[in-house]
Amino acid sequence: MKTIGLIGGTSWVSTADYYRIINQLTNKYLGGINSAQLLMCSVNYVDFKALVDAGAWDKFNNEVTLRAQKLEQAGADCILLCANTMHMAAETVEQNTGIPVLHIAEVTAKAITAKGLTKVGLLGTKFTMEKDFFKDRLKKYGVETLIPEAEARQFMHTTIFDEMGVGIFTPATKARYLEEINKLLQAGAQGIIFGCTEIPLLIPTAECNFPVFDTLELHAQSAVAFALDLLA
Repeated sequence: MKTIGLIGGTSWVSTADYYRIINQLTNKYLGGINSAQLLMCSVNYVDFKALVDAGAWDKFNNEVTLRAQKLEQAGADCILLCANTMHMAAETVEQNTGIPVLHIAEVTAKAITAKGLTKVGLLGTKFTMEKDFFKDRLKKYGVETLIPEAEARQFMHTTIFDEMGVGIFTPATKARYLEEINKLLQAGAQGIIFGCTEIPLLIPTAECNFPVFDTLELHAQSAVAFALDLLA
């Protein structure tokens, strides 16, 4: 079994789900009392949010890379960045470590194309929705991305950091997200990417009557597949 290196804390709420899901899946495959081999670096969320708010991307990339290098030195065989927005640093981490970074958008793109879909709605922070690091990975697979209007993007960005990132999930916020999802579906989206790892905690995928791509779940599955040599 390979060792998975996780950089989490962004937020701790969803990082806890990474830990749970990876161990549950590992045990599902191996049985008994088997669990995953993990190394985790959990950061202080406020420090990283300050960097992205300031647009200090070089500093942000460097801080993420330093933690990835520490995990590599400690024996990790791969890196899992436990947040969609943190993948802004993925290429820098890949260039400065000798182990693979399992990219959340890559595994999401593969899941979308496996269902034969070509146009999806993307929800997440403003960075995930507006910048190219996520959408360009989808484009490589022939997947077109739709995002909400500007005011809705700001609402999602704010609630991700101020509510869900600290474990607050309200009916009003859920209703607004569902309203925006419906708009994307009406605009032609064939499915919806939950491109923030807290969104499935707000809207359980089991409640959805449309195709959902839970990036946290897909990312965790890819880590287990890597660790157990299950990749095709």
